[in-house]
Amino acid sequence: MSDQLSQFLAECREHTAHIGQNYEHAITALDQFVLRGGKRLRPAFAYWGWRAITDDPDPWNPDVLRVCAALELLHTCALIHDDVIDSSATRRGEPTIHVEFAAMHRENGWSGSPEQFGISAAILLGDLALTWADDMVVGAQLSPQAHARARGIWSILRSEVLGGQYLDILSESSGDESVETALRVIRFKTAGYTVQRPLQLGVAIAAENPEISQLLGDVGLDIGVAFQLRDDVLGVFGDPKVTGKPAGDDLRSGKRTVLLAEALQLARRSDSAAEDLLHSWIGTPLTDQQVAEMCSLIVDLGALAAVESRIEEHTHRALDQLASADIADDARDALSDLVRLVSNRSA
Repeated sequence: MSDQLSQFLAECREHTAHIGQNYEHAITALDQFVLRGGKRLRPAFAYWGWRAITDDPDPWNPDVLRVCAALELLHTCALIHDDVIDSSATRRGEPTIHVEFAAMHRENGWSGSPEQFGISAAILLGDLALTWADDMVVGAQLSPQAHARARGIWSILRSEVLGGQYLDILSESSGDESVETALRVIRFKTAGYTVQRPLQLGVAIAAENPEISQLLGDVGLDIGVAFQLRDDVLGVFGDPKVTGKPAGDDLRSGKRTVLLAEALQLARRSDSAAEDLLHSWIGTPLTDQQVAEMCSLIVDLGALAAVESRIEEHTHRALDQLASADIADDARDALSDLVRLVSNRSA
């Protein structure tokens, strides 16, 4: 998938050269963000969704790979905008886009606010990544029928991830602390566009098969929820050297994750002092010592164990469904490996 992205980004650079050197600098920043890291999970799920039922003799059909790779540009848009929303300073161990451009503004002594310039640049580059993702899908040489099926899933996918993002900021602003709301945010913000819809996109490219599309959609929802729950755990307990983000980042930003919702719910039932402490510390500039105390509290309340239990439940259900699915054996094996990878990863 990285080869497809590199080739496409080179084409985009050529097509926009007439805009000038200043714009080229911005495009270079976007190129580097896309190509310097990432797990390529979304393209991988789309690819194996296609391989699950395709009769194409070429397992590396370049136009299919092009559509799958477009998911990485959609993901880039989501990450860049998410970092602005969360005021995140680092991504994959490097400064986030808005921080990078704020620093450029500051170093050049330009007028106005460096922070606002950085945010503005990040919004535009996120939009550009989404535009280019659409261009990749439209430009793939698929049959008219495959294009029509793929466009339907692609449209749903884009709308859901933006809707999920809005639900996320709404829950934080409104103070909604329920586990149910946190799970709903996961469903649309992450699970849909990370696994469920990519799998269905791959199926749609291959053939009209509602039964397999539904089955892999159900599998994808379970995998996607497990993926985000693991991400929630890593956002609090992960090693910064591995995750590329500061320890306890989710605690400082006040993200209303399932992990924190579980902690608050358990504290509300059994420990009012713990509930008060969580409320007073979540979303504040915590010291490393306070982060460590919060982590211990979350463990002691049983919230970490509750989330790990949810991850295990979703993982086993996805694996059981894949084991009996009427799909190609190599796709079943690859998808089962991906399920284990996303639910047990450390970054």
